[in-house]
Amino acid sequence: MYTVRVERVQRWAESIIGAVEQVFFGKREVIEKLLVALLSGGHVLLEDVPGVGKTVLARALAATVEARFARIQCTPDLLPADITGVSVFNPKDNEFHFRGGPILSNIVLVDEINRATPRTQSALLEAMAEGQITVEGHALALPEPFFVIATENPVEFDGTFPLPEAQKDRFLLSLRIGYPDRAVETDILSSRRRLSNPLDDLEPVVGVESVRDMQQAVTEVHVEPAVTDYMLDLIDHVRTHRAVRLGGSPRASLALYRCAQARAAVNGRGYVLPDDVKELASHVLSRRMLVTADARLRGTEAEDIVEEALEEVPVPLGGSEA
Repeated sequence: MYTVRVERVQRWAESIIGAVEQVFFGKREVIEKLLVALLSGGHVLLEDVPGVGKTVLARALAATVEARFARIQCTPDLLPADITGVSVFNPKDNEFHFRGGPILSNIVLVDEINRATPRTQSALLEAMAEGQITVEGHALALPEPFFVIATENPVEFDGTFPLPEAQKDRFLLSLRIGYPDRAVETDILSSRRRLSNPLDDLEPVVGVESVRDMQQAVTEVHVEPAVTDYMLDLIDHVRTHRAVRLGGSPRASLALYRCAQARAAVNGRGYVLPDDVKELASHVLSRRMLVTADARLRGTEAEDIVEEALEEVPVPLGGSEA
């Protein structure tokens, strides 16, 4: 079932990807998956070493979508009020006035989230799950769209606080950027032969209000029952694997379903293919599962188990334009 609305999603995504690629080189697939998460109404955890462009990617996306952007640098002394905001007393009118924090933005970069204390990390939990924050007993709705991009350095452990499983489950996708190849890194060096930041030249290509329309269009993407069964078979394989102590919840199933729809739409299809599921399975499932201690000692990682499931679970034949 190919719709005009899905074709609009593809043009919308291509315009953003083209603009972001002006400053974020050689990683088109990462930009695409970031848009998949945005179109699915979820959030992204970027796990990678410093200096590979995580901040540039987040800022470029905000600039091209003309969204309000905020960056939160996490440190052990960061307080929840530093994120949500605080009431400030005004002596002129003898009243308290709420001054909103950086969380009241459309796109929020939470840098090095694992350096914040669990108390501060929990301030993000309600925002990411419910689209609101509670300040002094009052619920305050967050702007729409609301998109969190959190970064985590998986190498350094000193002075960090590992994210609890409940919070990892709030991230729709977990992504890694990786190092660029030599040719791309040469382009990066050439782009910096100037005093100003290339990000300053980025102009909006779509309005932030368009995000909600595109998110609605993604829900119209058709998913064949056979493809749905394939998703559930993959998740069941992971849940029952002998090396898995805790598998993905139904929230993981829903995340994979929504992301597959979004990827299909970004590629101009009104229907989901098994390839959409295979491309996203590891990014959706790997951070939603716990591997047993024995398996970890043998060097088995969550990604290895997902890859095994992709190899062993039969792929539905045919594809399926409805």
